[in-house]
Amino acid sequence: MKRILLSLALLGAVYGSGGAALAADDLAQCAASAGTYRSGVIVKGPKFAHGQFRKGVELSHTHLKMKADQDGQVYDVAIDNVFAQGFEPGQRSVPASLERIRVNDRIAVCGQLYTRGGVGIHWVHTNCGKRPTPDKPDGWIKLVGADGKTGVNLEDNGAYCDLFKH
Repeated sequence: MKRILLSLALLGAVYGSGGAALAADDLAQCAASAGTYRSGVIVKGPKFAHGQFRKGVELSHTHLKMKADQDGQVYDVAIDNVFAQGFEPGQRSVPASLERIRVNDRIAVCGQLYTRGGVGIHWVHTNCGKRPTPDKPDGWIKLVGADGKTGVNLEDNGAYCDLFKH
């Protein structure tokens, strides 16, 4: 509870009173989705990374760096391209919905923290309707407007969820 209150206080300082209410909604949504919430400023723009293949589809990623409002750390945000709007199998570049993210843009993410090779957050995508758990949250990534309002989830494309059924 103390962490949530501290996060809300920090978000209020960053966004002002109107944005704090919006951030509180995102924080609550993330908690209900079994994820960890971070928001911040992009310090290094999107970069494509190849991945493994599953059922003939490359599970590539987009990586970017975000300086978090919550703790000032720079997080590697690992984004699964297969869940991005506009993803095309065989695409060897950042999907258009993620390519528009630029340095100094603000984002809000919900996912799973990791410390492998530095501090980061991944699983910032839909979990395809499964019950969310801390190791498989129903995550998301959203651009934050100048008014503090978050946009749509850029990682809710469920078209390839069948790739993850066993």
